[in-house]
Amino acid sequence: MSLQSRVGAALSRTVDPAVTGFAARLAGESEALAVLFYGSNLRTGLREGVIDFYVLTAGEPERGLWPRVSYREWDHEGETLRAKIATMTLAKFAEAASGETIDTTIWARFVQPSALVWSRDEEQRTAVQQAIEAAAITAARLAVAVGPPQGEEADYWRALFRATYRAELRVEKPGREDSILTLNAEHFAGLLPAALEAANVPFAQQAQRLTPQLDEAQRRDILRWWRKRRRLGKALNIARLVRATRTFDGAGRYAAWKVERHTGVKVEVTPWREKHPILSAPAVLWKVWRAKRQP
Repeated sequence: MSLQSRVGAALSRTVDPAVTGFAARLAGESEALAVLFYGSNLRTGLREGVIDFYVLTAGEPERGLWPRVSYREWDHEGETLRAKIATMTLAKFAEAASGETIDTTIWARFVQPSALVWSRDEEQRTAVQQAIEAAAITAARLAVAVGPPQGEEADYWRALFRATYRAELRVEKPGREDSILTLNAEHFAGLLPAALEAANVPFAQQAQRLTPQLDEAQRRDILRWWRKRRRLGKALNIARLVRATRTFDGAGRYAAWKVERHTGVKVEVTPWREKHPILSAPAVLWKVWRAKRQP
């Protein structure tokens, strides 16, 4: 199956109508072009926890740091649905997916499963699909450059995720890359050959083993491209975290929900706590500590 066919089928998967309804609400709030749904809830089909969305908007590619992050709650038929939303222009998303920026998060994330749960029209659907195809190509090229000379498909994806985890400021348990591949086995099976064909990267395949045939000049170019992103990855993550402390819309409600979920202690979200989630953290931690000490 071609990369285009694979990505088209994956993006068109059927998801919970409540998720598509939530996506449509978010699209209406932001005049979106498209909304992508990804993460563990996509895999499990459950509504609990936080649903992850990328809202892609019109306009010129952003300069500086992106995306904007926010948190929303929606009372749906007596159930509270929660979502964390990353918002950015479709134009910047496509640039990042193609590896044209120093960012690694877009193509590394969207080579993994996602669903296009809302789009304004067929033109925007096509643009998003092309961006996801580009993410797979970007990831596949790096996978064969950092992976073994010969191996099974999973060996290359494993090498890719280990490389991107080391480049980003992320705390992942050892073996996280194995769980991604195991939990999404159907998605990744055959994806690497399809992406390499689309990228015009030659390879030989015998049974389950692949032998990429990059020449030395191609490998050097890819690794040179990767070294720059690896060097700047952690600094970029830190800058985004600092920015998020000032711009995360709904951070107070999100933090309160996380505290209650993990400790059982309900935290009242006052206007001050909503506006100053970082400054209010010591008082919240004190409340949790006292509650835990009570018999």
